[in-house]
Amino acid sequence: MPASLSFPGVYIDEVPSGVRTISGVATSITAFIGRAARGPVNEPVTLTSFGDFERSFGGLWQGSSLGHAVRAYFQNGGATAIVVRLYRKGAGKDFGGLTVGAGAGALKLRAISPGAWGGSLRAAVDWDINTTAASRLGLAVTDLVNLTVRDPASGASEVFRNVTHLPDHPRNLKRVLASESRLVQVDGDLANMRPPAAADPVTTAERTLAAAVTDADRTTATSGLQSATAAATAAAPSDGDPLAVDDFAPVGAEADKKGLYALLRADLFNLLYIPPLKASGGDLGPALVAEAAKLCESRRAILVLDSPEAWDTPAKVRAGLDGLGTTSRNAALYFPRLRVPDPLREGQLVSVGAGGAVAGIIARTDATRGVWKAPAGLEATLTGVPALEATLTDLEIGQLNPLGVNCLRVAPAAGRVVWGARTREGDDRQASEWKYLPVRRLALFIEESLYRGTQWVVFEPNDEPLWGQIRLNLGAFMQDLFRQGAFQGKTPREAYFVKCDRETTTQSDINNGIVNIHVGFAPLKPAEFVVLKIQQIAGSLAGG
Repeated sequence: MPASLSFPGVYIDEVPSGVRTISGVATSITAFIGRAARGPVNEPVTLTSFGDFERSFGGLWQGSSLGHAVRAYFQNGGATAIVVRLYRKGAGKDFGGLTVGAGAGALKLRAISPGAWGGSLRAAVDWDINTTAASRLGLAVTDLVNLTVRDPASGASEVFRNVTHLPDHPRNLKRVLASESRLVQVDGDLANMRPPAAADPVTTAERTLAAAVTDADRTTATSGLQSATAAATAAAPSDGDPLAVDDFAPVGAEADKKGLYALLRADLFNLLYIPPLKASGGDLGPALVAEAAKLCESRRAILVLDSPEAWDTPAKVRAGLDGLGTTSRNAALYFPRLRVPDPLREGQLVSVGAGGAVAGIIARTDATRGVWKAPAGLEATLTGVPALEATLTDLEIGQLNPLGVNCLRVAPAAGRVVWGARTREGDDRQASEWKYLPVRRLALFIEESLYRGTQWVVFEPNDEPLWGQIRLNLGAFMQDLFRQGAFQGKTPREAYFVKCDRETTTQSDINNGIVNIHVGFAPLKPAEFVVLKIQQIAGSLAGG
């Protein structure tokens, strides 16, 4: 009702309807953690294409299998990836560096991330300053410089115009690079004087790099163009050593959000895949698998696992399952590994884990059919995979499937496909309700969506009006899923229920500030075994 009715007439008051739309969360954002040639360390970076990975992390690299995994993910239908780069210190220095100019005012720069890539950086300083720009900044022309940085390996270049060495100015070079550059930062403290010209002669290439100014309003006659070639001042930087298990979960990793727990900085991920620790292989080990499964359970995600390298026959798979490291309902294991062409080795086939491609297939299935559809079958074809490490027969698959091992196989006409959709709790002997991967993922999708969609309930008056709103909003969300075919049942009553009333929330709960919401659903189970009964019948003997 309006605050005051001061004059005769019609008053309009907008009344809240109580409808709060609950949106379904993403279902196939995949997190990758591993070693890369470049890029930020212990920081989740969101990517939407393999081109993004090449720009941020250097693309395919012989030192790691992470690039192959991310490429396979996008090749097979992945849409969004979160990549965390880890770096293990090696014998050499970590960061590439260079010095522009000489003497007390020399400008010392350092690559923004560790790796040998920083050793090839080039930079140039010029003094070709626009007098109008200098006046607008309140500085003299002699207080400003232009800096150009180039990365020959990627072709990226950055230009920072009208920057200064003066410490308290907004255009201070150290401050500008820290906030804007994706290539370098000032190494140490910035000298309190204008970077001088280099003693070395300026080559044509470096003059191009310096981006000599041709605008008529620049004071080239006053300042002259002074460019500085970039020269490395120390030994070439190192790419570090291959990762070890303790790089993923070092002491204090969860508190510091490092290693595996850097993903705590990400808002949402649905799948987690850790490629082999080395470029030529390297199993994760049971301790890391257990730690990753624990993280996935806390974040409502699924851990996608490769079979260890030594598992090249079904007998070895059966013998090694107990030492895998997890039987979590939030993990899925795939066997065998893949053989894919490697552009870095002239297209020769190399062995890689299946997890990246499988995550892409899961994303593709979610987009075309829904999270409740098993990511397996003749539609789940492995793109860009000409061969598998092992060829499995029906009988061999029949030995592994009841143990919760998802097999990859060659299907006539379809090619290489995923032929299993069980969680690690899918061993028949466990008789788990979370036996099937689509059932578990549908439950996680509903949990995450409702968790985010009911935040408004906190601190609301805990009584029937609130419970009615909850039933309305959650019921609308579940009804939408029912219409899409996510549940069993012919009617909503058979498919799901939402309860929030005096039966679920007692007076004692109300006194303690608790509201209980019960949501149930009847999931669709994949048709794992299709039985055809064929019978002969006698032909009709009736005459015409």
